Amino acid sequence: MADHVRVVSLDPGASVLVVGGGLAGLRSVESLRAGGHSGPVVLAGAERHPPYDRPPLSKQFLAGTWGLDRVVLRGDDKLAALGIELRLGRRAVSLDADEREVHFDDGSVVGFDGLVVATGAQPRTMAGTEGITGVHVLRTLDDCLSLAGDTADPATRVVVVGAGFIGSEVAATFHGKGREVTVVEALPVPLARVLGEQMGEVCAGLHRSHGVDLRTGAAVAALRTASDGPGSQVRGVQLLDGTMIPADVVLVAIGVEPATDWLEGSGLEIRDGVVADAGLHAADDVVVAGDMARWWDDDYAVERRVEHWTNAAEQGVHAARSLLAGRKAAEAYRPVPYFWSDQYDIKIQMIGIPDPDDTVEVVEGSPESGRLVAIYGRQGRLSAALGFGRPRQLMGFRPLLERRAPFDEARVLLSA
Repeated sequence: MADHVRVVSLDPGASVLVVGGGLAGLRSVESLRAGGHSGPVVLAGAERHPPYDRPPLSKQFLAGTWGLDRVVLRGDDKLAALGIELRLGRRAVSLDADEREVHFDDGSVVGFDGLVVATGAQPRTMAGTEGITGVHVLRTLDDCLSLAGDTADPATRVVVVGAGFIGSEVAATFHGKGREVTVVEALPVPLARVLGEQMGEVCAGLHRSHGVDLRTGAAVAALRTASDGPGSQVRGVQLLDGTMIPADVVLVAIGVEPATDWLEGSGLEIRDGVVADAGLHAADDVVVAGDMARWWDDDYAVERRVEHWTNAAEQGVHAARSLLAGRKAAEAYRPVPYFWSDQYDIKIQMIGIPDPDDTVEVVEGSPESGRLVAIYGRQGRLSAALGFGRPRQLMGFRPLLERRAPFDEARVLLSA
């Protein structure tokens, strides 16, 4: 695409295509209309379902305590009120930036004046597991329905490969449903790359204190099946040390990767996501939002890519505003990232962006109790705050993070 930066804003009657039917895409569409855009808007998504909430897929919806009505983000009436064209079940396969067209897997082509790219991420899989019955990933509503169906029998033995947030939430959900659960994690400490080793050990303690079998430093060698050939039922997970863990169902929860294959050759810069400037523009009249967006963080002078619900929601809104304003006038995206994870009887919450090398200090509670507030510091500044079962206390750190307060100021906040 052209290297110049367009100065003028997007015409109110221009056509906008939003590719990605998840939270970021939906919030982009809503923000376009709220910002006064009256032109035609198309929201295209690869899934056949209207936009829905992903966090309950590993918790309440998987557990069966929530129905579909509580997972769908907007009812038919609210979607209709937006005055948009919904194209569901259509997967984007290529972007022709020069012609301003996106091609879809059904052969259709949609032109645009402005484009929002919000295709999210896709789960990583384990090589050699294709076609094995009982092996699952969890990203979509259909993934969740399939996993729930395969674990309906109370005697089902579940092995979760990966003790990240999704894997841990699923393990907690199945434990609550009375299933026999084993969690296999390749790292010595779960979530150490995200939370650091000290807080990762607290997460490990959550599993073990609830009687879940957590195997750390354990690499998977192979999955064992009832017989040879495609479609055979999984029967166990074999570790590199030779240990065999019986399994009727295996969930592979080893992270996600940005869904950017369809953008290869488009002219957009692809590098672990779609690279964008501080205002979320990847090119003139092309903005990005959600899990696949790698944007420039002006405050810390680094690139960021964040895979959390709040970021997708806020970034979808900001991307639409940036598209309307035009690349030159778009304001920088400056979030204070927030995420949460419900595991067993504990809500884990994080504000900010921690680094494994940050200084970590527990300022309330204790790791032994499993209920605490910890703060993270980098170069003398507060970088993040983490709470286990401490939602009220944690939120007091948000204003400090917004102004990049000194670490020493954060240390005494709860004792003031």
